[in-house]
Amino acid sequence: MAVEDGTGTVEGIAADEAGGSAEELSADALAIRYPVAPGVRLKVRSGPGTHYQLVKVLPLGARVPINCQKPGETISGTYGTTNLWDNIANGQYVSDAYVQTGNDGYVAPRCA
Repeated sequence: MAVEDGTGTVEGIAADEAGGSAEELSADALAIRYPVAPGVRLKVRSGPGTHYQLVKVLPLGARVPINCQKPGETISGTYGTTNLWDNIANGQYVSDAYVQTGNDGYVAPRCA
C-alpha cells in the first residue's frame, strides 16, 4: 500500500532516491538506520554482551539498522547506561548505549 506525503508516494520517493523501482529495493535498503555515536568505532558482537565473540568493528560515522532488540550485559556509553542490545544483522549485536535512537527504551521488536 502506498502512503501519500503530498509530493508522491513513499515507495516512489524511495525508489527514485535508490535509482530503481520499489520492487527492486530490498528490505534492508528501506530500513531505518540509526547513527553510531560520533568518534566511536563500535564493536559488533555475536550476542548481547562483551563476553560474546567479536564479529567486526564498524567504521567511524556508521549507521545501523535495528532489526530487533534484547536485554543483555549492562553497558555505559555515549547515550547513557543500558542493558539493551541491538540486532543489526543475523548474529550481530551492538550496545544501544552507542546508537542514537532518540529513545531510552525499545525502538524495535524484542528478538525471539
